[in-house]
Amino acid sequence: MNPNLSKLQPYPFEKLRQLFAGVTPNPQLREIRLSIGEPQHATPGFIKDALTAGLSGLASYPTTLGSDELRRSIVAWLQRRYGLSGIDPETQVIPVNGSREALFAFTQAVVDPSRGYTPLVVSPNPFYQIYEGAAYLAGAEPRFLNTLPANDYAFDFTALSAAEWQRVQLFFVCSPGNPTGKVLRLSDWQQLFALADRYGFVIASDECYSEIFFDETDPPLGGLQAASLLGRGCERLVMFSSLSKRSNVPGMRSGFVAGDPATLKAFLLYRTYHGSAMSPAVQAASVAAWNDELHVVDNRRRYKEKFAAVTPLLAGVLSTAMPDAGFYLWAETPLSDSEFARRLLADYNVPLLPGSYLARTAQGVNPGAGFVRIALVAPLADCVEAAERIRSFISRL
Repeated sequence: MNPNLSKLQPYPFEKLRQLFAGVTPNPQLREIRLSIGEPQHATPGFIKDALTAGLSGLASYPTTLGSDELRRSIVAWLQRRYGLSGIDPETQVIPVNGSREALFAFTQAVVDPSRGYTPLVVSPNPFYQIYEGAAYLAGAEPRFLNTLPANDYAFDFTALSAAEWQRVQLFFVCSPGNPTGKVLRLSDWQQLFALADRYGFVIASDECYSEIFFDETDPPLGGLQAASLLGRGCERLVMFSSLSKRSNVPGMRSGFVAGDPATLKAFLLYRTYHGSAMSPAVQAASVAAWNDELHVVDNRRRYKEKFAAVTPLLAGVLSTAMPDAGFYLWAETPLSDSEFARRLLADYNVPLLPGSYLARTAQGVNPGAGFVRIALVAPLADCVEAAERIRSFISRL
């Protein structure tokens, strides 16, 4: 077996299952689950209709590159959403089966362990655990840059030495961030691009939360958009996007990667052997989803209502505030995050995710310790009721 498998840590929800083992939630209260970032808004009917209408495509093998129609619909969306022009649907876009599998596979294609040193893969901390697992299984070593509230969750690029930067082959960005909701500014991208130019590493920009924001006039900045605004090309830069949160189709597993054609040419070769072509029916439904924005605007409205109702309730008893974007509240707890989550489940039947499960100790600190991630994915009334339960729980501490 691959010896690097032994380096993998349990996934956060396996840790949560172990934490909650033996806990009997208050039987007088129904469960309101705010622990998993799984969209619970209804899938739009027109997407389901397009999926079923595309079932005739099951009689044919799909191509790894996907249909021309799907890639053109993605390019059109990139132009509408980010003002990007000149994106070639033949060489700069690859449909993928959700961003999670693509982030993992991309790491395997990018990392080169044959250069005489152990490659480094850098990610934010807290982070999406796929970044770490993908790094280990590619033969690389993860490095974590703490994103802390005291620094407005910005990267501290000085945390790595020049010798470490020389070993970096891949840098993961998550903007809007999971779990903090932080959106990188143009100045942040400028610093990162300068480092990538100096040391020659690839940037993987995970933007799966990009369409959950609160001001229709101020959408989050994307990586390719930042490069365009700075007058540069997209060399060594690839963005990852997904329909899961945007269109409430997490079970459809549909997204795309876009960016540097040279990098994507190599990634396409990897995927051809990886056997990861998207189902024709899912492609048809994806075309319909990328071509429509009305359902996305309505989706954002629902999240905006939940944040407007819940944030003031929780900000009165926990240190938390509206994120830049995304559907998580990142809240500081008055006791250890794991104990807070365990006792809240027992007394009020509201599962939350301890922040320490989303981070690793780096530079002497676990930046998730003492925080919980609250996923506002349940219906509005449930989110408000959960917030009231949390307030009651804290008043009893």
